[in-house]
Amino acid sequence: MTLQAEPKANVNSARRAAMLEGLTAVRPALIATFTWGLVSGVAMVKSGLTESAAAMMTLLVYAGSAQLTSLPLIATGAPLWLIFAAGCIVNLRFVIFSAALAPYFQGLKWYKRLAYGFFTTDMSFVLFMPRFGDAKTRGTPEQRWFFLGTIAPGWIVWQASSMLGIVLGSIVPTSWSLEFAAVLALMAITIPLANSRPMLVSMMFTGVAAWLSQGLPLRLGLLVSVIVGIVSGIWAERRYRKRR
Repeated sequence: MTLQAEPKANVNSARRAAMLEGLTAVRPALIATFTWGLVSGVAMVKSGLTESAAAMMTLLVYAGSAQLTSLPLIATGAPLWLIFAAGCIVNLRFVIFSAALAPYFQGLKWYKRLAYGFFTTDMSFVLFMPRFGDAKTRGTPEQRWFFLGTIAPGWIVWQASSMLGIVLGSIVPTSWSLEFAAVLALMAITIPLANSRPMLVSMMFTGVAAWLSQGLPLRLGLLVSVIVGIVSGIWAERRYRKRR
């Protein structure tokens, strides 16, 4: 009885440790998540959505870029198919993320994979892949609990800040530059990630691609810059390893 309880205790301890590592890794990004969620909440109300509709949107969509892309279309009375198309195009980068993350979750049941996919964020992907991208064994409980530790607090902070923004939407003046505050918060998270040559190369190519493609319709420039950043980062990482 004691021999059976000890391995179980060790497994639970390892899972807690992996989740705590994920929580620690994502903690600096929560400031940007809070600011971005607050801006999204205010923007939804300012665009004409009712508070109840805005709350349903942030709970069901859970995608800041897709929400902010669809709001101008909703405000102008665009067709429903165009609103959905714009949101899907902006979030096409998650198809790339899913392809990279699939080997780590393919052993789970479909509804668990669906849940992990729904709660996946850009930051969770950025934190997970450098840590486990070269792992010989993929799909271990440690990897999954680390990933869970990165997505759980992000969802809680996002929903709390979005709801706060929805409440403050009718109070905050339109003249306040909340979007600029969100950009500064995101920069504070992104700049410390530039701690290696491959990452610097990826950021440089991403920035150039984003600037060159900013005139594309339906925010397609975001998708282009994401693809360019991933491809350039992988290329730089392989080239740097060969030199070493």
